[in-house]
Amino acid sequence: MISTRKGLIALSPLLVFILIYLVTSLVTQDFYKIPISIAFLISCIYAIILNPSLSISKKIEIFSKGAGASNILLMIWIFILAGAFANSAKAMGSIDATVHLIWNILPGNMIYIGMFLASCFISISIGTSVGTIVALVPIAAGLAHSTGAPVAMMAAIVVGGSFFGDNLSFISDTTIVATSTQGCKMSDKFKVNSFIVFPAVIICILIYIFLGRHNTYITSETEFSFIKVIPYLVVLLTSLFGLNVVVVLTIGILLTAIIGISDNSYNIFGCFQSMNDGIMSMSELIIITLLAGGLLETIRSNGGIDFIIQKLTQHIHGKRGAEFAIAFLVSLVNVCTANNTVAILTVGGVSKNIGDRFGVDNRKAASILDTFSCCVQGLIPYGAQILMAAGLTQVNPIKIIPHLYYPALIGLSAFMAILLRFPKRYS
Repeated sequence: MISTRKGLIALSPLLVFILIYLVTSLVTQDFYKIPISIAFLISCIYAIILNPSLSISKKIEIFSKGAGASNILLMIWIFILAGAFANSAKAMGSIDATVHLIWNILPGNMIYIGMFLASCFISISIGTSVGTIVALVPIAAGLAHSTGAPVAMMAAIVVGGSFFGDNLSFISDTTIVATSTQGCKMSDKFKVNSFIVFPAVIICILIYIFLGRHNTYITSETEFSFIKVIPYLVVLLTSLFGLNVVVVLTIGILLTAIIGISDNSYNIFGCFQSMNDGIMSMSELIIITLLAGGLLETIRSNGGIDFIIQKLTQHIHGKRGAEFAIAFLVSLVNVCTANNTVAILTVGGVSKNIGDRFGVDNRKAASILDTFSCCVQGLIPYGAQILMAAGLTQVNPIKIIPHLYYPALIGLSAFMAILLRFPKRYS
């Protein structure tokens, strides 16, 4: 048993971060006032000072272990490659060419819904929200700049659609972890999950149709170089075939370089410089990822995550209460870890115990874990998906959040599914 005092002390670095970044930004009404990297840095220093029973060297070792975790380093690899690919493709003219291609296909009032459905299709095919964002956000940003549509809105549409597949895809990490921890088949979880989130999909489609009803963008044909669209098509197609996102981005970079140099968009040195500029644009994102990984490992090591789980399981009454507890657990841990897969993995065992004790259907428990984690991950400003979209569009994450309709809707839909005991067959 972790005492309340110890648990609150373990969680205090997260509270320090919230006070420094979120509260200060709200008070000053300026989210640029406190750089998020500085807020994380101060919180990290405070976290390392905590726990006097350990030496400074040991605490730094724990912090470094979290910052250097394999999933953190993989994320950084993706950020580096995504930055290099996105900027070199942009410098070569791929974004403009792709924008003009879409310009010739989509009517003006279908931009929003078309981008959302494309994001849904790609994400459920490749099973990763980050991969979908890497592939589609540059295109969405290009469309926004060419048509005058809000860049934050277009980025949010892709981020929202990317969580459709993250939540439902058979090859998504969250699906794999949720079903394995709850002991159910992926196909069964997909059925239950579909009942829960499809109302949100329909509502989201109606919202985008309504918002785009007066759009008059994209009405005439425009000349473009199709060969410059090929890097994006190859990235999308190789992703659909299930190729690792690191391999996909590497192929995209090589292909972009070959096409750009061969058609004199830039020489080899210009190509290298554009890649470097893209990587440098991701530098803050990389720093935040490292600091967050170390901070959250320190919190976990001090017992903060275990304390949260311990407290929330003390007052459960009935099946509905058990389902709400599972939802709250995974949501809270996701806020602390900023990683929906890690959040599900962290609380999966406890959720299984709660579900078995109160008779919760394991298929619905898996759906609750996955849906609420995707909802929270899609709304926190320091989540990898929003940070990636922000980095690729150079838009503050806070400006993207108000347009994230789909993550919010699946959270509301899942909440109502628990409250109304829906779907009845699994409740």
